[in-house]
Amino acid sequence: MAAPAVDISVDPETGTWTTDGLPMLYVPRHFLMGLLRTVRDAIGAAAADAQFYAAGHEAAERWCAAQAERLGLSGIAVFHFYMQRLSERGWGMFDGSGIDPATGTGRVLLRHSAFVADAGITGTRVCAFCTGWAPGALAWVGRSQARNWRLRGEEVHCASEGHGICEILVTQQTDADGCDETAATRLPAGA
Repeated sequence: MAAPAVDISVDPETGTWTTDGLPMLYVPRHFLMGLLRTVRDAIGAAAADAQFYAAGHEAAERWCAAQAERLGLSGIAVFHFYMQRLSERGWGMFDGSGIDPATGTGRVLLRHSAFVADAGITGTRVCAFCTGWAPGALAWVGRSQARNWRLRGEEVHCASEGHGICEILVTQQTDADGCDETAATRLPAGA
């Protein structure tokens, strides 16, 4: 990837960084990864992953709404712009081309994950932090098209396990999953 086309504006009075019309923070990757590990260690992996999923889901929805309004984008184009921006911001190289625009389901591939770069090959999945991002963005897409997509994301392969890529499977949430409608959009499988 060439240098990203991410514009950063800095308010001279407050020092606030802004990209795509939203306030941003620029922190070293090791700081954020260390913080996430500390939270997982303190409250347990399942509880931490559920909280990270919910926060990521909500953040993706908010980002998509803001960018659709700011840029006049609509539908699945907003999701693909989100995947592009995640890639340009250093999270890894996201490929959302495996998502069906009619259902919001499919596969998101992630190469060069920042989580894997930090953890290395551990034999375990380490990208749970970002599993709520695609379903959150796609939930916004569905609502913008008057579709009630109840989606969930699950990491099914991780490069940290020795796979060449990370893969997030986005599926329809069903009532059999044991979650109410609100929780269905907030919790990963098994949480």
